[in-house]
Formats: sequence, structure tokens, C-alpha cells
Amino acid sequence: MNLHQKSMLKAGSLSNKVIWVTGGGTGLGKSMVKSFVELGAQVAISGRRIDKLIETQQEISKDHILPVVCDVRESGQVESSLNQIVDHFGRCNGLVNNAAGNFISPTERLSHRAFDIILDIVLKGSKNCTLSCGKYWINNQIPGHVLNIVTTYASTGSGFVVPSAMAKAGVLAMTRSLAVEWAKYGQRHNAIAPGPFPTKGAWDRLFPKEMSDKINLESRIPLKRMGEHQELANLASYLMSDYSAYVNGEVITIDGGEWLQGAGQFNQMDAISSEEWDMLEKVIRSNQKKS
Repeated sequence: MNLHQKSMLKAGSLSNKVIWVTGGGTGLGKSMVKSFVELGAQVAISGRRIDKLIETQQEISKDHILPVVCDVRESGQVESSLNQIVDHFGRCNGLVNNAAGNFISPTERLSHRAFDIILDIVLKGSKNCTLSCGKYWINNQIPGHVLNIVTTYASTGSGFVVPSAMAKAGVLAMTRSLAVEWAKYGQRHNAIAPGPFPTKGAWDRLFPKEMSDKINLESRIPLKRMGEHQELANLASYLMSDYSAYVNGEVITIDGGEWLQGAGQFNQMDAISSEEWDMLEKVIRSNQKKS
């Protein structure tokens, strides 16, 4: 097993943490929860399906995980969930805004309702949880930590996922804004922008087989591979730990260089063969002599 497939922090690194992970029952959320628990944290996981939450609890740890049914779009449910977490564990000092929704579509095909579904889950949901936890920490003088899971296109925008791009951009703005405003309360707000980390549910919606046959994602990544869940879980664990006490207002991209590959105007020239370069050099030299 390679090092990036193992936990990078020592045992007990999160033993003093109670962390709430929204969307913690499946996918990347579940992988982060597993890492947090292995490092000693108590973790509350929330989602709308109790069966998935209980399944994750039983799979990882019955003693260290609290399943909480919560629709993050509803502020009342968020407040109730936070109270339930505090009642159970005695406190909450970490929040991971991971709950999300997304689908690929030409924007002109989207209804207002389709837009609202994504905006409400991602932007409104992250706001609801952050505001509730932030006020709780301020009132109880707890130095809380928030980790927001955004995307690389939160900074650049992206066609065909416009509602997600809008929502994630808002979450990123919230991260940077509160990192400054609430630092005086001992709070830290950071974000991770993941590239392709395959998960069953999201991958089926975003990259169905018919589409993956036409779009080779790995060819767009300089490292020529997808991310492994443990790699993101390691980064999340570090940012939720006291080892990262001086990291605040940061968004860390973990995508194997994918977004930079698309950002550089001439990066696609990697596809040119050695023989083709020989020919191009002759053409370029010839043109230089003529000018």
C-alpha cells in the first residue's frame, strides 16, 4: 500500500474533537468520517435518509458516531440537529459542510426549480450550518473550525454545472469572509477544492457510462489518475486538527493538477509527438528567417 493510501496523522490527533459532517453517510463524506473516527474524533453525521446514516454508523463505529436526520435547507432542522449533537456529545467544535447536489445539463434545459434545488442544498445549507455553529461557538467561547468542500470551478466557473458553480462560489466567498470576521472568536474557516474522486452516487449522475466513453477524465489530469478517498480524508483531517492552527481562509486544491492543465493556453500541446515537434521546429525556424 502506498503512503497516500494510509492515514498521515498519528493516532489521537483528533481525540479532542466533536465534528459534524453533513452528507456524512455516503461518498467522500463517509471517507472523511472514517478518517476522523480513526484519529479519535467523535462524529455526528447528517443526511435525509436515516437508513444510510445507520448503515455508516454500524460499518465504522457505533460508539463514536451519532446519526442525525437533517435537511440542511431547513434552518429549524439545522438548529435542532446541533442541539441534538451537543446534548449527546456535550459539545461540538468542528463542522464539515459536505452535503451537496449536482447534475450536468445545458443551462437552457434547467427549470427554476432545478436551479433552486442545488442552490438551496449547497449554498443555503452551508450557510445554515455555519451560522448556527458559528453563533453557538461565539456564545459558548468555543474556538470552532469549519471546513467547506467546494470545487475547483468555484473560482473559475464552469458551463453545464452553472447552479453548482454559483453555489460553490458563494460558499467559497463565505469561507474567506468569515475567516477574517470571526477569527477574533478563535474560529478558523477553510475549504478544500477536490478534483475527480469517484463516488458511486455522484459519478453515476455526473459521468454516466455513455459520457465517460466520450470524455476521458484521466487524460485531463497531469498525474494521469483519479484521486483516492484517503488522500482527501488526510487533507480534511489535517485541516480539522490543531496541526493546522495557523491555516485560516485558505482553499486547498487537490486534483492532480487538473484545473491548471485546462488553465494554461498551451498545455494541450502535450499531445504533440516528438516527430511532430521536429517538424514544427523546422517550420518555426523557417518563419523566423523570413521575418
